Amino acid sequence: MKTVMETEQAECIELCNKMIRGERSAVDTYNSAIDKFGDHPVMNELRRIRDEHQKSVVDLEANVRSMGGDPAMDSGYWGIFATLVQNTANLLGKESAVEALAQGEQKGLDDYRDATKSDFLMPSCRALFTTTLIPRIQNHLQVLDKIEDAVN
Repeated sequence: MKTVMETEQAECIELCNKMIRGERSAVDTYNSAIDKFGDHPVMNELRRIRDEHQKSVVDLEANVRSMGGDPAMDSGYWGIFATLVQNTANLLGKESAVEALAQGEQKGLDDYRDATKSDFLMPSCRALFTTTLIPRIQNHLQVLDKIEDAVN
């Protein structure tokens, strides 16, 4: 029988793995959008954001391993859905592509904020979410707002 601590840790690992899948999905989505923008001046910012999502994957994986868990290795169904949405937006134009990225960032921000309300979130995870991952996404939303203005 699992102890309360083991149950909380398992729940926290699952929550972190959900976030890993979301971050992997973001990396895939940005890769798709980057293909759309070719050599547009906003490419450096899109690549930077993609790379920060990859860094978030690495940070979350390390966190899961530190709790004795196995990190999620794919983006799951959200990755498939997000890529489909992004590819459709890419067909409609650069502005639609940026809007789709911003919607994905907002979904990620909402997921992290919801996760911080969980009773099962371990203090180290909560600190990672609130001091590193949430501020990254908030910055991404600000940058995407500027990019949207640039592509109009």
